[in-house]
Amino acid sequence: MPHVIIEYSEEVAGQVAVEHLLNAVHEATLDSGLFPEYDIKTRAIAYQYHRTGQTRDAFVHVALHLLDGRSDAQKSALADGILGKIEPMLPGVSSVGVEIIDIHRSSYRKRVLE
Repeated sequence: MPHVIIEYSEEVAGQVAVEHLLNAVHEATLDSGLFPEYDIKTRAIAYQYHRTGQTRDAFVHVALHLLDGRSDAQKSALADGILGKIEPMLPGVSSVGVEIIDIHRSSYRKRVLE
C-alpha cells in the first residue's frame, strides 16, 4: 500500500515522458516518509477518449488509494508533495490534480503469491 494510479489524457505523453512522470510521483510518495518503497505500487493509464465540459483539455489526475488510519495532515502533506513535484513537469496541462482515497481496512482483501 499505497496503490498510486496516474490517469492522464494521451496528449500529455507528447509533453512529458510518462515514465518520468510515473517516477516523479513514485519518488514523491516515497519522500513522504509514510511508506517503505516496496509497498508503493505506481501505475499510469492513458485516456484516448475524455471530455471536460465542452472541451478536451489535457489532464493528469493522481489517485492514491491507502489503508485508512493516516491523519488529515499526513494526507494533505502527501498530496502537496506530489503536486509540487509534478506540476513543474506539466506546464501545458490544463488540469493537474492529486486525490487521497482511504481504503476501508476491515473490508480490504488481497492475495499475494510467495
